[in-house]
Amino acid sequence: MYAPERQAAIATRVGRETRVSVSDLAVEHAVTTETVRRDLAVLERAGVLRRVHGGAVSTAALALPETRVEERDGVATAAKDRIAAAALAQLPPGTTSVALDAGSTTGRLAALLATSPGVLVEGTALVVVTSAVHLAARLVGVPGIELQLVGGRVRPTTQAAVGADAVRALEDLRVDVAVLGANGFSAGSGFTTPDAEEAAVKRALVRSARRVVVVADTGKAGRTDLHRFARLEEVDVLVTDAPADARAPGGAAAVAELEALRAAGVDVVLA
Repeated sequence: MYAPERQAAIATRVGRETRVSVSDLAVEHAVTTETVRRDLAVLERAGVLRRVHGGAVSTAALALPETRVEERDGVATAAKDRIAAAALAQLPPGTTSVALDAGSTTGRLAALLATSPGVLVEGTALVVVTSAVHLAARLVGVPGIELQLVGGRVRPTTQAAVGADAVRALEDLRVDVAVLGANGFSAGSGFTTPDAEEAAVKRALVRSARRVVVVADTGKAGRTDLHRFARLEEVDVLVTDAPADARAPGGAAAVAELEALRAAGVDVVLA
């Protein structure tokens, strides 16, 4: 098979499967991994894909439309429940303040906080700061929780307050732990989200916290959205789920991303 034919076959596969690994392609086409990487470089210049650690992702996967939080709440529900429970365990004993980002997985964590007094210091209310209206609705009036809602213009898509007022309010806070969601994460690009205003709020959350925890399912591994809100060195822990089938091409690429994150110093916790 000539190089243009092989590259066409690779382009077809990445379009069909969204994510491919260098090792899988090398076996499939009986060539070296160096040859595959050269093919991927050619296809990246043509705008067909984006190279990531250990493989490549379709450019279509990098520009998925942002869905409303209500829609996301019904996707990968079992994984998000496990991730939220594992994230709760990432709150160190004696935690007195937590900042929660908007999102479907952080929403599940908020529900757990409402019923998990074990994270509280005895006799002290747990201060929960959030810019998300739907999270605040779950926590308002819960005994043992002091809710602080950050104001600003609310984006209907995520039900989160954004804008200069929200950023200023968060920059004046110092919390024990911040828990954030992400639309995409990769070893090469860090943690990303599609909206500039959401990214600004997320950055402020990162700066406000002594410990930063990101919660995101592995369906977001290898994806890069337009705005980065945290570099790898700014995140202490990524709580995610194990790929359903690590042997599948997409699963292999996700595993490679997680391994690269660990190598970069991010503590990856699988729920």
